[in-house]
Amino acid sequence: MISGGKTLENKHLEQSEYDQFRTFLEQQCGIVLGDNKLYLVKSRLAPLMSRFNVDSLSSLVSKTLSPHERQLRAAVVDAMTTNETLWFRDQYPFELLKKKIFPEFKDLRRPVKIWSAASSSGQEPYSIAMSTSEYQSLNPGALKMGAQVIGTDISNTMLDMCKNAEYDALALARGLSPERRKKFFMDSGNGMAKVVDPVRKMVNFRHLNLLDSYALLGKFDVIFCRNVLIYFSPEVKAKIISQFAQALNPNGYLFLGASESMAGLSDDFEMLRCNPGIIYQKKS
Repeated sequence: MISGGKTLENKHLEQSEYDQFRTFLEQQCGIVLGDNKLYLVKSRLAPLMSRFNVDSLSSLVSKTLSPHERQLRAAVVDAMTTNETLWFRDQYPFELLKKKIFPEFKDLRRPVKIWSAASSSGQEPYSIAMSTSEYQSLNPGALKMGAQVIGTDISNTMLDMCKNAEYDALALARGLSPERRKKFFMDSGNGMAKVVDPVRKMVNFRHLNLLDSYALLGKFDVIFCRNVLIYFSPEVKAKIISQFAQALNPNGYLFLGASESMAGLSDDFEMLRCNPGIIYQKKS
C-alpha cells in the first residue's frame, strides 16, 4: 500500500515519459497535449495513484501504456477528458435556437433532433432542452413534437452524472438564473437539486468517442460541438467536421465554440454571422 503523503518525487515524470503519454492520449481520443501541459497531466492523474495502488506517477504512466491494463487506461482517459462546464454557456447559441433555428422548424411534424457532442456533466444538453421548453411556452402550438436531445461523451463518469441529472449548489450557481433554477429544478435535499422530469425526459445520453463512427446516432438538425475541437490536431478536426456534415440533415446547423474556427478545415458549411455569434449551416 502507499504510505504517507505523496512526495514531489512520486509525481515526477521524465520528458520521455510525458512524450509517450501524449502519444497514447492522442491515439486513444485525439486530444493533443502541448509541451507545456505536464502540470495538467500531474494534477489529473495524481488522484489515480491511490485508487490503483501505484507508488509513483511514472509507474502509473508506464502501466497505462500496457494494453492489458484496460480498467486503468479507461480511468486515465476519463480523468484527462473531464472538463468543467456551466449552464447556458456564452448565452448566444441558446438565444439563436429560440430566435432563428426553432422558428424554422416550428411546423415540423417530428421532433427537432439535436446532438450535444461533448456533454461533459450535462449542462449543455439540459440547457438545450430548457431552451426548447422556453420557446414552446412563448409560442403555443409551435414545435408540437418538441425536441429530442442526445448528449454524448467519452467519459463514463460524466455520463453517469448526466443521467442522474442532480447538481450541487456550486454547479447550480454557474450560469443559471434564479428564475430558471426555480422553473427547471426541484430540490432533492442536502443542497442538491434535480432537473425536472419534462426537461430530463427530452435528453438521452450515450457513450461516444468522437474519433469513432457516428452512423448509429442517426441524423440531426442541429449539432453542438463547442470548445472541443481546440484539443485536436488539424487533421483530426477536419475528420470530425466531415463526419458532422454527414450526420446533419440538409441545411442543418453546427455550433462551434466562440474561439473556434472552421477555416481551412471544411467546404461543407457556410458560415452565418448572427448578432451576436457565428453559426455554420450545412450546404444543401
